[in-house]
Amino acid sequence: MKITGARVVVECLIEQGVHTVFGYPGGTILNVYDELYKCSDRIRHILTAHEQGAAHAADGYARSTGEVGVVMATSGPGATNLVTGIATAYMDSVPLVAITCNVPTSLLGKDSFQEVDIAGITMPITKHNYIARDPKKLAATIREAFLIAKSGRPGPVLIDIPKDVTAAMIDYTPLDPASAKDTAAIQKASLRRLTKTVEATDEDIKAAAELINAAERPLIYCGGGVVISSAEKELLDLAEKAQIPVCVTLMGKSAFPSTNALCTGMVGMHGTKASNLAVSKCDLLIAIGARFSDRVTSDTKRFAKNSKVLHIDIDPAEIDKNVKTSASVIGNIKETLSRLVPAVEKKAAGKWNEQVAEWKQLVPPSWMSARNIHPRVLCEYVHEKLGDDAIITTEVGQHQMWVAQFYPFVKPRTFITSGGLGTMGFGTGAAIGAQVANPNKYVVHYAGDGSFRMNCNELATICHYNLPVVIIVVNNGTLGMVRQWQNLFYGQRYSQTTLDFGPDFAKLAEAYGIRGYHASTEAEFKKAFDDAISERKPAVIECHIDLNEMVLPMVPGGKPVDEPIMEV
Repeated sequence: MKITGARVVVECLIEQGVHTVFGYPGGTILNVYDELYKCSDRIRHILTAHEQGAAHAADGYARSTGEVGVVMATSGPGATNLVTGIATAYMDSVPLVAITCNVPTSLLGKDSFQEVDIAGITMPITKHNYIARDPKKLAATIREAFLIAKSGRPGPVLIDIPKDVTAAMIDYTPLDPASAKDTAAIQKASLRRLTKTVEATDEDIKAAAELINAAERPLIYCGGGVVISSAEKELLDLAEKAQIPVCVTLMGKSAFPSTNALCTGMVGMHGTKASNLAVSKCDLLIAIGARFSDRVTSDTKRFAKNSKVLHIDIDPAEIDKNVKTSASVIGNIKETLSRLVPAVEKKAAGKWNEQVAEWKQLVPPSWMSARNIHPRVLCEYVHEKLGDDAIITTEVGQHQMWVAQFYPFVKPRTFITSGGLGTMGFGTGAAIGAQVANPNKYVVHYAGDGSFRMNCNELATICHYNLPVVIIVVNNGTLGMVRQWQNLFYGQRYSQTTLDFGPDFAKLAEAYGIRGYHASTEAEFKKAFDDAISERKPAVIECHIDLNEMVLPMVPGGKPVDEPIMEV
């Protein structure tokens, strides 16, 4: 059948199982939005307050479901407003398809109104991108983009479509998504590496098992790849069968139950003393779906210096990139662990486990005391009230680290945060996406006052769609993490980090038609939160915490991870 290119876009999205897209319209993408209007009974569009919010919402949708998130924007500034969101998804390996429309092909490259080379701009931060100039190849391009986004190590893909292509009449034949990989386009040699799935060899599995079986002090270093591959059960099986302690990265927080006795907590700059000591004292570090980020390793020459390193990952480019390995297994983590577990010997807990358990008692004194509301209360009480199924999102900063330290995550895909890029302004959009994708779950968003200034316009989106997101603004009147560095390393010169000039976030929420609360004590917070969740409606709770509250432990940059600052 013959339909317009714009209709092809919508039909291909539906064909790929897309139920919801996020975006913001504009001149060059009007043809697509017209078709979205006609197909509104088959696909839902969420209009955000800003294109960046739409990108983060699509990201949150993808992280909370494992499905491909979709965001749309017009040309020029509409497209460039997606860039931070695309980069955020790229750094954290999130499957995302961004669809932008550009000026007609005859005006490309002529500095036309609202024209920008968005494909060129996003080339370093996408897994692949396209300028869809040929109407005949549009459907194949969209199908290919989805396959690339979710294959192997996931990531964002951008499709830029000139406006005349969306208006062209095109022969369209519906296709089963499962057969998309058989299209002629995907057979191009240049794209095979983007969709190729590597299977671990029997030799590598055997070698990995032998290393684990021979180790006396093994430690699992669990990253976000475990969540992405849905390998949490296989990881738990491995850890419990061989009684191996497990430390987690920020992105791996929900991959292993924090309540499990083998969990040592987060590793790295703001990791627990137990995790960082275990890394330094283990004789085998088993890195699974982790990339040895500098926020984990600090000084790579002194990271796990007494240990062999076994690295399990889907991306061969990660092997030996930051830390030299003794052995590696390349392949899908879920499949790899399912083959590895039977080859690993069953062991009982021993002296190594006892030592790690002792280290777990070493916590900063500040964890036990507080001025005003302790951040620990903000996490533990929410979990107490909502249980293990609530989805927690954050912005970036001190509040993010407190959530990572104190919230007892048990189930996968319940913690959504910007890890690799560290994007302030990420979380409110991500909370929108997570709530849209999971309407029957509680979504609680933790934001610092600095981060929330960057995206509080999305309160309009939350109110319009009546999304029952509860936002906890951890307000210390400063850019807390930056101030912490200024306090410790810059002679307490607080250059441009003090935020004592408003707004009143509770009143701002009310201006958007959302319930707003203030809390300065533990009792006030608990009362406000109880009231906020008593009805399935959005709410903002502004929690006033002490200006000088710090995130501890903290490993100063370049120091060994087993030499953290524990108190100030």
